Amino acid sequence: MSLIEAKGLSVRLDGHEVLSRVSLRVEAGEIVTILGPNGSGKSTLLRALLGILRPAEGAVVRQEGLRVGYVPQRLAVDRSLPMTVRRFLSLPSRVGDAEAAAALERVGVPEVAGRQMGDLSGGQFQRVLLARALLSRPQLLVLDEPTQGLDQPGEAAFYRLIEEVRRETGVAVLMVSHDLHVVMAASDRVICLNGHICCEGTPRVVSTAPEYRALFGLGTQGALALYQHVHDHSHDHDHGHGHDHSHPHEHHAEHDHA
Repeated sequence: MSLIEAKGLSVRLDGHEVLSRVSLRVEAGEIVTILGPNGSGKSTLLRALLGILRPAEGAVVRQEGLRVGYVPQRLAVDRSLPMTVRRFLSLPSRVGDAEAAAALERVGVPEVAGRQMGDLSGGQFQRVLLARALLSRPQLLVLDEPTQGLDQPGEAAFYRLIEEVRRETGVAVLMVSHDLHVVMAASDRVICLNGHICCEGTPRVVSTAPEYRALFGLGTQGALALYQHVHDHSHDHDHGHGHDHSHPHEHHAEHDHA
């Protein structure tokens, strides 16, 4: 059984159909990215899957007792409010010092426990949100545009971290993004959304689909920037690079956000 599945999901907000008959599933241990432009219904779909929004039609089926960790798109923290990272990790459920320290170590920011949340950089802040989500030992990690506001090296590092967490814990990941570049590296499967599912498949298949190219205003010529990730190599000697230079016909991200 899938961890979570949407069956013919339609959502209407203020009388307007935002999602139309969307069906998807997430299996244990896979990374699925929902890709679409702003206004395509990505966050609405996540909210419906999480049970925050009630669909007009269709159903969401979750594995019984499914534990979900959630990293929101934005979390506003009042910089004048005294809130250390360590305190934040114990909201709403208290965690022990050793557990909190291990979570921060896992996401690569062990040094920030005593810092104020409002003083963190964007990348540190997102990693703390991820640490908090992982403390619930989720089977499914849901990320809503988790790298918004980060520069591209920051994005690439965050997505590599997600891959490492998946590899070490077996957690499944469902994330949404409108990023065309780095996000592809981490995905087993990509779903293109624009109110409905336009196309779905591996990053390589989706990146050449006419529906995908039309959705993002790409021409028919191969100008798509894509980090090609190769799953059949050892990460020990190639840790964190995610590039396979034995495939010269693949071209990598040009970082030309248009």
